[in-house]
Amino acid sequence: MKTRMMKLIKATSIICLATVFSLSVNAQDADKAIDLDALLKQLEEGRFAQNEQNKQREAEFAAMRADQDRILRETTSRRDSLLRTSERLETQFEENEFKLADLNGALDTRLGSLKELFGVLQQVAGDTKNKFYNSVVSAEIGGRAEFLDELAQSMGSSSKLASIEEIERVWFEIQREMTESGKVKAFTTEVVEAGGAKVDKEVTRIGPFALVADGKYLEYDSVTNTVAELIRQPQARFLSSIDALESSSGDLVAFGLDPTGGSILGLLVQAPSLRERVEMGGIVGYIILIVGAIGMVLALIRLVGLTMTQMAVSKQLKSDEFKDDNPLGRVMQVRDKYPHADTESLELHLTEAILGEVPRLGRFLTIIKIISVVAPLMGLLGTVTGMIITFQMITLFGTGDPKLMAGGISTALVTTVLGLVVAIPTTLLYAFLNTRSKNIVYILQEQAAGVIAERAEKHNAKA
Repeated sequence: MKTRMMKLIKATSIICLATVFSLSVNAQDADKAIDLDALLKQLEEGRFAQNEQNKQREAEFAAMRADQDRILRETTSRRDSLLRTSERLETQFEENEFKLADLNGALDTRLGSLKELFGVLQQVAGDTKNKFYNSVVSAEIGGRAEFLDELAQSMGSSSKLASIEEIERVWFEIQREMTESGKVKAFTTEVVEAGGAKVDKEVTRIGPFALVADGKYLEYDSVTNTVAELIRQPQARFLSSIDALESSSGDLVAFGLDPTGGSILGLLVQAPSLRERVEMGGIVGYIILIVGAIGMVLALIRLVGLTMTQMAVSKQLKSDEFKDDNPLGRVMQVRDKYPHADTESLELHLTEAILGEVPRLGRFLTIIKIISVVAPLMGLLGTVTGMIITFQMITLFGTGDPKLMAGGISTALVTTVLGLVVAIPTTLLYAFLNTRSKNIVYILQEQAAGVIAERAEKHNAKA
């Protein structure tokens, strides 16, 4: 109705505009008209044309109104039909609700104790599914977890009852898992190597605990259903047990087994190696190792030198011919060099010769002693540096994440250990080498004292 009024208003506006336009045209023509009769004739002709246009528009308006009335009648009829259909469906829905309630009651009555059985079956299927997903047996026997997952979901969502075949398969899969848990079996499958290449290999499965191939431990990914090499392998003593297992012909061998299904193995492979521990010490740790290496080399050189010197001195003690290839021979040659010197002069010459041998016997010992003292101090420096880094991390990020502080703590502890590792052996080596050096000096002093006593006896006899 509103649409028809709008159209009527538009038509009226058009008529008024046409009338104004006609009057304007007539006014222009009136200027050109010769007399009033011509002007009157023009007005009558314009009025007649306007009436014809108005009649035509009224006819169009009437036709449009009839069409709108027809559409209204059809829409009303369709609405009434849909309302009747809705009432009929509501009535049918209520009736079906009552029927469904009656059928469910009858089903519960007929099931009886079987309903509890199917509930237990659904629970067992769900629990066993999770176990099969994480079991390495699934790397050889696939599709078990998917079947149990579909069975548990169908019984839970649609209240579907399991068939005899499905119940028997659940029992069969559980029994097969128990049987395979006691077997060491080899099979061929695709293995993702540490470099990313996929290669078909013969894999040895040790029950439900481990997968090994080519002397390396493998892991089974239940999400992608793939077998891959561990990027980091455990220590060599565990890898040697794999070689013994793969080369065995059925005999009992010792094998590194993870009864937790991979948890302990994951911790073992995450443990840092010796090189990684040293790298945790940072620059200070490397400096400690370099200083320690220098101390060990000097100690080794000095140990070889003192050993050879002591052997030469021991050989010289058993010989009456004095040679200059050992400290004792060089000291004893002083007696023959001053045969007529008095006791005091000879004592001074011997003392001078002994003092000349002491620096050779104590070569590098001072440096080794300094290293043994400096190494723990450098370790303490690394400890302080690591604690400074740790406190800086705490200041910036707080104490919420311990991993942020692990770097500084590792530096502090590793440098302390490295300092002690260098200091302890160098201290022991210094004490051992210093003792051997002093023993040789004591032999020289002892032999020099004997020479002086012999010279004194000769002088007393002559007097």
